[in-house]
This record gives sequence, C-alpha cells and structure tokens, in this order.
Amino acid sequence: MGRGLLEVHLVDAKGLAGTDFLGKIDPYVIVQYRSQERKSTTARDDGRNPIWNEVLKFQISSTAANVQHKILLRIMDHDNFSSDDFLGQATINVTDLITIGMEKGKSELNPAKYSVVTADNSYHGAIKVGVTFTAAKVEEDGGQVGGWMHSYRD
Repeated sequence: MGRGLLEVHLVDAKGLAGTDFLGKIDPYVIVQYRSQERKSTTARDDGRNPIWNEVLKFQISSTAANVQHKILLRIMDHDNFSSDDFLGQATINVTDLITIGMEKGKSELNPAKYSVVTADNSYHGAIKVGVTFTAAKVEEDGGQVGGWMHSYRD
C-alpha cells in the first residue's frame, strides 16, 4: 500500500455517557492503528464534553494491497481508585485516505464527527477527529545495481 505518516487530530467529544458514581468523568482516548497505540491526555474537569485538541502520529509501512486500514478510537474514563472505565468507541476507515495520499503525496479528512458506541452498540455521543496522511518520499539509490561497486577491492 505505502509508507508515510498518519496524523490523527483529536478535537473534542460531545455527549459522552458517564459511569462514575458522582457523574464526573475524566475522559482520554486510546487511538489504535494496526499494532500501534497512542494515548491522548486526560481531559480533566470537562465532563461529558471534553476538548483535547491534540495530534497523535503513526508511522505507516505497509506493502500489502487490499487491506482495510482503520483507526480505532477507544474512549476511556480515568479513575484514581479503580480500573479505568470504557465509555465507547468509534472507527474510521482510512484506506482511501492512504491510497489518495500515495498518489498525490498528501491527503486529509477534515475534522468530522464520528458516532461513539458502547459495548452493547448503543449510541453515546460523538467524537470529532481529523486525519492527515503524508506519503514518505522514495529516494533513488544512486544507480548502484546489484552492489557491484562494493565488491571491488584495491
């Protein structure tokens, strides 16, 4: 497919479901692309409508064609005295974005809202995310064919 840099711009979320006893949540997002994971900062005191406004970067290096490229956004609630709670997730298919980026050098999905669904597939708010893919530049190897220049000795 290609090589390059995938940048995920987490903007904000609206209407997240809360699970804490007092109703106060401190959400963060775990963004996953294939085997890579990045974690956002925790939005403290923003409750059900957090604002992150941060960019998480992923290196893309894929030679496989016909593979679905997806970003998984898992929204979690940070808890101090117990394990963090799962608030919901959203998925963004970036296959076309990467394909266009490989052809044109760069492609971008402007920030848009994606539905947040819980484990039982019920809708609980939306997360606003933008994505940019910049293709890596392929450099020529200087015309060395088969490494013959390195086999000659004085």
